[in-house]
Amino acid sequence: MKIAIVGAGFAGISSAKVLRQLGHDVTVLEKTPDIGGVWSRTRRYPGLKTQNNKGTYCLSDKKMPRDYPEWPSGEQVAAYLASYADEFGVTPHVRLNAEVEHAAPTPGGGWDVTTARGTEHYDHLVLASGIFSRPFVPPVDGLEDFEQAGGQYLPSSEFHSLDQVRGKHTVVLGYGKSACDITVEIAKEAAATSVVARELLWKMPRKVSGVVNYKFLMLNRLGEGLFRYRSVNGAERLLHARDSMLANNMLGTVESVTTKQLRLDKLGLVPQGTFADIAKSTVSLATEGFFEGVSSGAIRVHRDTVITRFLEKDGKPHAELANGQVLRADVVIAATGWTQDIPFLPREVLDHLLDDNGDFLLYRQIHPINVPDLSFAGYNSSFFSPLSAEVSAIWIGSHLGGHHRLPSREEMLERTRARLAWMRERTGGMHARGTNIIPFSMHNVDEVLSDVGLDVPRRTKAKQWLMPVKPADYRRITPRLARRLGVGKR
Repeated sequence: MKIAIVGAGFAGISSAKVLRQLGHDVTVLEKTPDIGGVWSRTRRYPGLKTQNNKGTYCLSDKKMPRDYPEWPSGEQVAAYLASYADEFGVTPHVRLNAEVEHAAPTPGGGWDVTTARGTEHYDHLVLASGIFSRPFVPPVDGLEDFEQAGGQYLPSSEFHSLDQVRGKHTVVLGYGKSACDITVEIAKEAAATSVVARELLWKMPRKVSGVVNYKFLMLNRLGEGLFRYRSVNGAERLLHARDSMLANNMLGTVESVTTKQLRLDKLGLVPQGTFADIAKSTVSLATEGFFEGVSSGAIRVHRDTVITRFLEKDGKPHAELANGQVLRADVVIAATGWTQDIPFLPREVLDHLLDDNGDFLLYRQIHPINVPDLSFAGYNSSFFSPLSAEVSAIWIGSHLGGHHRLPSREEMLERTRARLAWMRERTGGMHARGTNIIPFSMHNVDEVLSDVGLDVPRRTKAKQWLMPVKPADYRRITPRLARRLGVGKR
């Protein structure tokens, strides 16, 4: 098939590699001037590093370079992905600065895809543009007066240099990893650095008690198994017996140790709820230097509040908080998440992609039940996003090659609606329109590969219970699928 893939991040590049190996003619359309997706130089902010260690944040058939640190920088991740595209022959099939302006299904099947270069027809369209497509910047009253007083209000994706904050009073909105990463860097140059956090998240140090690496606690099947999935099997039954007593005790221990190690009590930064609540959103790796900065006074955190309005005061830009405090705010950076946005699809297509709640009706978070000749790759928030993206590409290739059959439309709708209802309930609606699978990343990988009928051996999964998941364990699946489809290596 002639396939268009939108996006040249991990999902787009891995999809192109997998689908080429399965015999398809692929073209990757990327709107930025470089390969990288969220790691592109157009989106990187100072201090950007991975949440995962390099051993778990890579694709199955290429490790990150040995000389990379355990938590690589954004620039290093982008370089890894570009070298991956070169090594596997994907780079010649990538069109940079080729933003998709419009994509529409055609009556005879397939899609007409329009970029600045014109319109081309493809047999199949893969959306690998990710869930981090458009930054969410909370609307705040008084923006015009704020800007006239010299204030700047921008998303984190537009913060590229410390020159933007040097000597200025700077406020960061948010408390996720990106917000804390940015804050630590800003505090080195700004006149004053404040964080305004609507809700505090639980943080984990890279080494708990200074000894146990985070990857041994959260980046294996045991860490995932501590949170109750829709159904429990095997060892999970023991963890969740007697109302999840063992799992809750283990999580409680991690919570207690983390609270003490990061001195959250003393700093007044203990989040509401329990550590188990990360199942409702995500665990966030503690940024080195953040809590130290709070302790020294270089960083000030205003918790459980938001900016209600901007204003000019004494000729200077300020921000007023819901608790009544007024902060000098020359620069306000919104690290407040992203909106799942697909602006190039017609309204009638979007209507068929979404349910009545605005959630994506995607079977296995890949297949649009009501839209033909379209697939989504890596359209989820996962602890192992490169592996999740690669596995979704394998599913797409298997489906296009007729290797596995889909359930009936009615059955797919029933399963997908049940999953979405469960996600809404367990997260209180904070499930990113059905795209947030954290902390159940490996459950998702298992389910996708079960459809394909190809998986890693049980002994490998047993090893993954205590050891961090290695994407390399999955490197043979695409070649095995290619052999079953009778496709030669490309």
